[in-house]
Amino acid sequence: MTNVTNGQNIVNLTAESIAASAKAAGKGGLPPVHLWNPEFCGDLDMRIARDGTWFYLGTPIGRKELVRLFSTIIRKDGDDYFLVTPVEKVGIKVDDAPFVAVDYEVSDPGPDQTLMFETNVGDFATAGPDNPIRVERDPDSGEPSPYVLIRANLEALIDRKSFYRLVDIGIHEDYEGVSWFGLRSSGQFFPIIPSADLQ
Repeated sequence: MTNVTNGQNIVNLTAESIAASAKAAGKGGLPPVHLWNPEFCGDLDMRIARDGTWFYLGTPIGRKELVRLFSTIIRKDGDDYFLVTPVEKVGIKVDDAPFVAVDYEVSDPGPDQTLMFETNVGDFATAGPDNPIRVERDPDSGEPSPYVLIRANLEALIDRKSFYRLVDIGIHEDYEGVSWFGLRSSGQFFPIIPSADLQ
Protein backbone atom coordinates (compact mmCIF):
# COMPACT_ATOMS: atom_id res chain seq x y z
CA MET A 1 0.00 0.00 0.00
CA THR A 2 1.36 3.38 -1.01
CA ASN A 3 0.84 6.05 1.58
CA VAL A 4 0.12 9.63 0.66
CA THR A 5 2.76 11.98 1.94
CA ASN A 6 1.53 14.85 4.05
CA GLY A 7 -1.85 13.16 4.47
CA GLN A 8 -3.34 15.96 6.58
CA ASN A 9 -2.85 18.42 3.73
CA ILE A 10 -4.54 15.99 1.33
CA VAL A 11 -7.50 15.73 3.71
CA ASN A 12 -7.77 19.51 3.95
CA LEU A 13 -7.45 19.95 0.19
CA THR A 14 -10.06 17.27 -0.34
CA ALA A 15 -12.54 18.95 1.98
CA GLU A 16 -12.09 22.26 0.14
CA SER A 17 -12.41 20.53 -3.24
CA ILE A 18 -15.59 18.75 -2.13
CA ALA A 19 -17.20 21.99 -1.01
CA ALA A 20 -16.38 23.64 -4.34
CA SER A 21 -17.52 20.58 -6.31
CA ALA A 22 -20.78 20.23 -4.37
CA LYS A 23 -21.54 23.90 -5.00
CA ALA A 24 -20.76 23.49 -8.70
CA ALA A 25 -23.03 20.44 -8.88
CA GLY A 26 -26.00 22.56 -7.84
CA LYS A 27 -28.01 23.00 -4.69
CA GLY A 28 -28.62 19.66 -3.03
CA GLY A 29 -26.81 17.79 -5.79
CA LEU A 30 -23.99 15.30 -5.46
CA PRO A 31 -20.63 16.01 -7.13
CA PRO A 32 -20.32 14.18 -10.49
CA VAL A 33 -17.48 11.91 -9.36
CA HIS A 34 -18.14 9.52 -12.26
CA LEU A 35 -17.00 12.25 -14.67
CA TRP A 36 -13.73 13.00 -12.90
CA ASN A 37 -10.48 11.25 -13.86
CA PRO A 38 -7.68 12.85 -11.85
CA GLU A 39 -4.30 11.29 -11.26
CA PHE A 40 -4.07 8.68 -8.51
CA CYS A 41 -2.27 10.26 -5.53
CA GLY A 42 -1.79 7.11 -3.43
CA ASP A 43 -3.60 5.56 -0.47
CA LEU A 44 -4.80 7.67 2.43
CA ASP A 45 -4.82 6.20 5.95
CA MET A 46 -8.60 6.41 6.04
CA ARG A 47 -10.95 3.53 6.80
CA ILE A 48 -14.71 3.00 7.00
CA ALA A 49 -15.53 0.32 9.58
CA ARG A 50 -18.39 -2.15 9.16
CA ASP A 51 -20.54 -0.09 11.56
CA GLY A 52 -20.10 3.03 9.37
CA THR A 53 -17.51 4.78 11.56
CA TRP A 54 -14.88 6.70 9.59
CA PHE A 55 -11.28 6.61 10.83
CA TYR A 56 -8.35 8.82 9.85
CA LEU A 57 -4.87 7.78 11.03
CA GLY A 58 -6.60 5.24 13.32
CA THR A 59 -8.76 7.86 15.06
CA PRO A 60 -12.54 8.17 14.53
CA ILE A 61 -13.55 11.29 12.60
CA GLY A 62 -15.90 13.05 15.01
CA ARG A 63 -17.17 15.82 12.75
CA LYS A 64 -20.37 14.61 11.07
CA GLU A 65 -20.18 17.42 8.51
CA LEU A 66 -16.74 16.27 7.39
CA VAL A 67 -17.86 12.63 7.14
CA ARG A 68 -20.87 13.72 5.10
CA LEU A 69 -18.60 15.77 2.86
CA PHE A 70 -16.27 12.83 2.25
CA SER A 71 -19.21 10.50 1.67
CA THR A 72 -20.30 12.55 -1.33
CA ILE A 73 -17.10 11.84 -3.26
CA ILE A 74 -16.67 8.10 -2.69
CA ARG A 75 -16.26 6.09 -5.85
CA LYS A 76 -15.81 2.35 -6.29
CA ASP A 77 -13.63 1.25 -9.21
CA GLY A 78 -13.54 -2.53 -9.44
CA ASP A 79 -13.17 -3.77 -5.88
CA ASP A 80 -11.39 -0.65 -4.63
CA TYR A 81 -12.74 2.52 -3.03
CA PHE A 82 -11.48 6.05 -3.60
CA LEU A 83 -12.18 9.64 -2.62
CA VAL A 84 -12.25 11.56 -5.89
CA THR A 85 -12.19 15.27 -6.66
CA PRO A 86 -11.47 17.01 -9.97
CA VAL A 87 -7.76 17.18 -9.07
CA GLU A 88 -7.00 14.16 -6.88
CA LYS A 89 -7.88 10.52 -6.32
CA VAL A 90 -6.89 8.78 -3.08
CA GLY A 91 -7.49 5.20 -2.05
CA ILE A 92 -9.31 4.41 1.19
CA LYS A 93 -10.14 1.14 2.95
CA VAL A 94 -13.75 0.00 3.40
CA ASP A 95 -14.25 -2.98 5.72
CA ASP A 96 -17.62 -3.97 4.26
CA ALA A 97 -19.86 -1.36 2.60
CA PRO A 98 -19.26 2.42 2.51
CA PHE A 99 -22.66 3.20 4.05
CA VAL A 100 -24.98 1.75 6.69
CA ALA A 101 -28.75 1.82 6.26
CA VAL A 102 -29.88 2.88 9.73
CA ASP A 103 -33.63 3.17 9.11
CA TYR A 104 -36.35 2.78 6.51
CA GLU A 105 -39.95 3.82 5.89
CA VAL A 106 -42.74 1.84 4.24
CA SER A 107 -45.18 3.64 1.95
CA ASP A 108 -48.43 2.02 0.77
CA PRO A 109 -47.96 -1.26 2.70
CA GLY A 110 -48.85 -4.35 0.69
CA PRO A 111 -48.09 -5.52 -2.85
CA ASP A 112 -47.44 -1.99 -4.13
CA GLN A 113 -45.33 -0.85 -1.19
CA THR A 114 -42.06 1.02 -1.39
CA LEU A 115 -39.18 0.83 1.07
CA MET A 116 -37.16 4.02 1.42
CA PHE A 117 -33.86 3.62 3.25
CA GLU A 118 -31.86 6.28 5.10
CA THR A 119 -28.11 5.93 5.56
CA ASN A 120 -25.81 6.98 8.38
CA VAL A 121 -24.59 9.90 6.23
CA GLY A 122 -28.03 11.24 5.30
CA ASP A 123 -28.57 9.65 1.88
CA PHE A 124 -31.96 8.24 0.90
CA ALA A 125 -32.73 5.47 -1.59
CA THR A 126 -35.98 3.72 -2.48
CA ALA A 127 -35.49 0.00 -3.08
CA GLY A 128 -36.47 -1.04 -6.58
CA PRO A 129 -34.96 -1.99 -9.95
CA ASP A 130 -32.33 0.77 -9.71
CA ASN A 131 -31.64 0.23 -6.00
CA PRO A 132 -31.87 -3.52 -5.37
CA ILE A 133 -31.72 -5.30 -2.03
CA ARG A 134 -29.46 -8.33 -1.78
CA VAL A 135 -28.51 -10.66 1.04
CA GLU A 136 -25.26 -12.59 1.45
CA ARG A 137 -25.13 -15.48 3.89
CA ASP A 138 -21.99 -16.50 5.75
CA PRO A 139 -21.08 -19.97 4.42
CA ASP A 140 -20.19 -21.22 7.91
CA SER A 141 -22.75 -19.63 10.24
CA GLY A 142 -25.51 -18.86 7.73
CA GLU A 143 -25.66 -15.34 9.23
CA PRO A 144 -27.23 -12.93 6.72
CA SER A 145 -25.65 -9.66 5.61
CA PRO A 146 -28.30 -7.56 3.83
CA TYR A 147 -27.43 -4.66 1.51
CA VAL A 148 -29.27 -2.03 -0.51
CA LEU A 149 -27.72 -0.15 -3.41
CA ILE A 150 -27.60 3.58 -2.65
CA ARG A 151 -26.02 5.09 -5.76
CA ALA A 152 -23.74 4.07 -8.61
CA ASN A 153 -22.21 0.83 -7.30
CA LEU A 154 -22.11 1.95 -3.65
CA GLU A 155 -24.09 -0.13 -1.18
CA ALA A 156 -25.28 0.26 2.39
CA LEU A 157 -25.21 -2.58 4.88
CA ILE A 158 -28.72 -2.72 6.39
CA ASP A 159 -28.28 -2.56 10.16
CA ARG A 160 -29.57 -5.35 12.37
CA LYS A 161 -32.56 -3.53 13.87
CA SER A 162 -33.79 -2.47 10.43
CA PHE A 163 -33.31 -5.97 9.03
CA TYR A 164 -35.35 -7.50 11.86
CA ARG A 165 -38.15 -5.04 11.07
CA LEU A 166 -37.91 -5.94 7.38
CA VAL A 167 -38.22 -9.64 8.18
CA ASP A 168 -41.52 -8.86 9.92
CA ILE A 169 -42.98 -7.59 6.62
CA GLY A 170 -41.41 -10.26 4.41
CA ILE A 171 -43.48 -12.55 2.20
CA HIS A 172 -43.10 -15.88 0.41
CA GLU A 173 -43.12 -15.70 -3.38
CA ASP A 174 -42.04 -17.82 -6.32
CA TYR A 175 -38.70 -16.64 -7.68
CA GLU A 176 -37.10 -18.40 -10.65
CA GLY A 177 -39.32 -21.43 -10.05
CA VAL A 178 -38.54 -21.75 -6.33
CA SER A 179 -40.40 -20.39 -3.30
CA TRP A 180 -38.39 -17.70 -1.54
CA PHE A 181 -38.93 -15.53 1.52
CA GLY A 182 -38.19 -11.93 0.63
CA LEU A 183 -39.29 -8.33 0.32
CA ARG A 184 -41.29 -6.28 -2.15
CA SER A 185 -40.58 -2.68 -3.08
CA SER A 186 -41.40 -0.59 -6.16
CA GLY A 187 -43.02 -3.57 -7.88
CA GLN A 188 -40.01 -5.85 -7.50
CA PHE A 189 -39.43 -8.91 -5.32
CA PHE A 190 -36.07 -9.24 -3.58
CA PRO A 191 -35.30 -12.79 -2.40
CA ILE A 192 -33.69 -13.22 1.03
CA ILE A 193 -33.70 -16.94 1.74
CA PRO A 194 -35.30 -20.01 0.14
CA SER A 195 -38.58 -20.79 1.91
CA ALA A 196 -37.42 -24.38 2.44
CA ASP A 197 -34.46 -23.14 4.51
CA LEU A 198 -36.88 -21.55 6.98
CA GLN A 199 -38.57 -24.86 7.78
